[in-house]
Amino acid sequence: MNVIRITKEFSFEMAHALFGYDGPCKNIHGHSYHLSVTVKGIPIKDKNNPKKGMILDFSELKAIVKPIVDKLDHATILNGGSPHKKLAEEKILFEKLVLVDYQPTCENMLIDIATKIKSQLKEEISLHHLKLRETPTSFAEWFAEDNTI
Repeated sequence: MNVIRITKEFSFEMAHALFGYDGPCKNIHGHSYHLSVTVKGIPIKDKNNPKKGMILDFSELKAIVKPIVDKLDHATILNGGSPHKKLAEEKILFEKLVLVDYQPTCENMLIDIATKIKSQLKEEISLHHLKLRETPTSFAEWFAEDNTI
């Protein structure tokens, strides 16, 4: 058996604020995010399948991840359980505001992204690894092996 991993990378611009944080990130600020998505599986062996030799066509992986990234791209993401939710009512300030039910840290965003991607993958493909780079020197990672029950 030959298990293979493939990775596709995505970039998006996003602003956020960390409500209650004890540093400057409590203020709305932005980052240029880079997301790496790695899935694993066994290459298709069926000679009649046009995807023969692939575990998943990169375009299929893009079709799964791009809607997630597009929702965040050029958006302001805020904790909907914080007073920041009042900003959502002020449509004048932000045209693209995403309220989430968590503190929008790099770590929590990865958990959310992992959950969304896993729900879209075929049974024979598994999410192996995510890496979300918030700055050129700072990133968080999610590994399936660390998140088994």
